[in-house]
Amino acid sequence: MAFGRINQKDWYKVLGAKPSDSPAELKRKYQKLALLYHPDKQEADVPAGEVEERVQRFIEIDQAWKILGNEETKKEYDLQQREDNLTKEWPLHAQIYLEDMSWNEDEQLYTLSCRCGGNYSVFKSETKDVSLVCCDTCSLVIEIL
Repeated sequence: MAFGRINQKDWYKVLGAKPSDSPAELKRKYQKLALLYHPDKQEADVPAGEVEERVQRFIEIDQAWKILGNEETKKEYDLQQREDNLTKEWPLHAQIYLEDMSWNEDEQLYTLSCRCGGNYSVFKSETKDVSLVCCDTCSLVIEIL
């Protein structure tokens, strides 16, 4: 499942949650909001405009849970968020092809030396998920092509 990047909703904010919340906490927050905004749970005297707003809010809450309530989609969303934050906050040092990095067979790890003396490291298992990598010493970032 790919997530659009333009004006991406913060699904944690929608649920009033944090990325560090456990799956049980996320579920509890989702259930509380879902009950509050579920169309079947609304008072009969709520104005029509507000009913529509509440239905939209419920749809949003449900969408947030579909992404954050599933381990795979949550992981992908978190990686995407981290990547988006890195590109906003950290300077891009270089664009590198994976095959131009040093390969360590024993550790199943690609590495590249940073100009500060630190290293950029990517485990083979992460190569499909990661395109931006932080130096382990300074704030520079490389993009893997």
